[in-house]
Amino acid sequence: MQDQWLNRSFKLNFKTIIWDWNGTLLNDLTLCVNAINTLLEKRGLPLLNNVTYREVFSFPVKDYYEKVGFDFSKEPFSVPAQEFINIYNLQANQCRLHSSAIPTLQYFRSQSISQFVLSATKQDMLDTALQQNGISHFFKAALGLNNHYAVSKIERGKELLDLEGVNKGSTCIIGDTIHDFEVATELGIQCILIADGHQSKQRLLDTGATVLNSLGELAVLTMGFSS
Repeated sequence: MQDQWLNRSFKLNFKTIIWDWNGTLLNDLTLCVNAINTLLEKRGLPLLNNVTYREVFSFPVKDYYEKVGFDFSKEPFSVPAQEFINIYNLQANQCRLHSSAIPTLQYFRSQSISQFVLSATKQDMLDTALQQNGISHFFKAALGLNNHYAVSKIERGKELLDLEGVNKGSTCIIGDTIHDFEVATELGIQCILIADGHQSKQRLLDTGATVLNSLGELAVLTMGFSS
């Protein structure tokens, strides 16, 4: 059943949540579309809008860059990757959390649920972003990557489980991309995907994961129906 959140018998029984950051808690879709369009326009390539972006964005991001027209026989991937990061960093402080993010984080904390962040964002950028948005205190730990190239969160996820002694059977990843589902599958834990970030709802549904339309629906599910 795709809209499981509407079913009162559907209970969230996990004790640990591993949050994705970009697109899930942080609403940075418009910034990412604008930034990639700056790079595309510079190279005379077709531009994206929010709809077309969400149909092509993927991990690793190098594959996504190739899909939208970048030719890495003409320039190394590191060049547009760094250009994107430079643009993103200049404007990242203008992005806001999704409106239901803080109430949802507060609720889970009130239920003594341990919360972590696992992100494809470079570690120092992630730490800064969490502090700037005033939500660092909700998380026991936040793990990002050690470079800008957003290859995979799987290894960092394994590190998180080992370092924190997380019980996989009572843990759920909440994210907004197919890669979050791939990470959850590889780690052997539950997954909920939010179709309000960087990939379209249909692409998320195709994974077979539980998909919610927004973080607000997750709030309804947890605050309204959990025991």
